[in-house]
Amino acid sequence: MSALHIKKGSTRHSAYNLRPNFSDVQERHTIAVLVENEPGVLARVIGLFSGRGYNIESLTVAEVDHAGHLSRITIVTTGTPQVIVQIKAQLGRIVSVHDVHDLTVEGASVERELAMLKVVASGEKRVEALRLADIFRASVVDSTLTSFVFEITGAPDKIDAFADLMRPLGLSEVARTGVAALMRGD
Repeated sequence: MSALHIKKGSTRHSAYNLRPNFSDVQERHTIAVLVENEPGVLARVIGLFSGRGYNIESLTVAEVDHAGHLSRITIVTTGTPQVIVQIKAQLGRIVSVHDVHDLTVEGASVERELAMLKVVASGEKRVEALRLADIFRASVVDSTLTSFVFEITGAPDKIDAFADLMRPLGLSEVARTGVAALMRGD
């Protein structure tokens, strides 16, 4: 069989197929970026993602060192392994960036998120909403005769599960902080 006559479904590859065999599997990664706390830094980081068509699933930013004027940006994104490597390399080239850590690959980490959910319900649905909140350890932070606002913290999957259960009971609004994450151990 010559290179010009390869049967369909054959495992042989032509020398003319020069496209590299990159993985198409999308992976979720949590990336922590330590940056100078100055105007425009967040815009440059976000611009890196939007300019290349990368999606940000979650983004949190806060100053973590007042004396050193440093902020921490925690980004949850998805992409192929090659895209994740490219994102980290490009983040590291931004002048105001001090450190880039991929918490997903550097070891065990802890992720938490805070959410507030408003549930408008009456009667049995109201009782069921309170029962589920107790199971999920959500706190009631506001209550009226027709609604509750619950506060819940935990892994994003826990918050998703709580919201899914509250939807049929009258979930009307959700506010989420985004993921905050730290490496475990030393």
